Amino acid sequence: MSLLKAFEWRYATKKYDINKKVDAELLADLTEIVRLAPSSFGLQPYKFLIVENESKLEEISRAAHGQPQITTGAHVMVLAVETNIDEKTIGSYIDKAAVARQTDRKNLEQREGFVNMMINKLDYAERIKWAEKQAFLAVGVFVSAAAAAGVDASPMEGFDTAVIDEILGLREKNLTSALIFVIGYRAEDDEFATIPKVRKPKEEIFVTI
Repeated sequence: MSLLKAFEWRYATKKYDINKKVDAELLADLTEIVRLAPSSFGLQPYKFLIVENESKLEEISRAAHGQPQITTGAHVMVLAVETNIDEKTIGSYIDKAAVARQTDRKNLEQREGFVNMMINKLDYAERIKWAEKQAFLAVGVFVSAAAAAGVDASPMEGFDTAVIDEILGLREKNLTSALIFVIGYRAEDDEFATIPKVRKPKEEIFVTI
């Protein structure tokens, strides 16, 4: 399936087939694609928390106003962003970069200083907002990869962040929830599968200046 056809096929799935799971090998491929997603400075300041504990899923569902995807999807994830982005975050990335590029870490110190300078311009709230932007880039890649593989996906807002953070103990992990993300296979009786997709015409989106 081409990506264009895949996006014509996909929709905001509301109800999943609870009896259909995503093959483990396919899931591994999807997560590897997301691991390779673009991120500002390459820092990837987020985590996809795959929630399998049924009692926690029920709690999350209540905190998300009972949205049915959470209790019917094959895999439910909470996308959380880091709340302690600092010199250690950047240093850890530079350590990995030195290994991956087989170079002396000293050769990357100029890059490290530049990234620190840019991050230090942001206050706490701005760093969270910046991290969310990077996380949403990864979600866009996840949605695209899933659609190309014939897997349905639902990025979801509409939940109580503080409650989700409490359920998963995120504060102690220096994380905060930004999005709920569900993948699986649409239920045959999901009425939203047949509703025409509504999008702006290209002329309203792409403007030549």
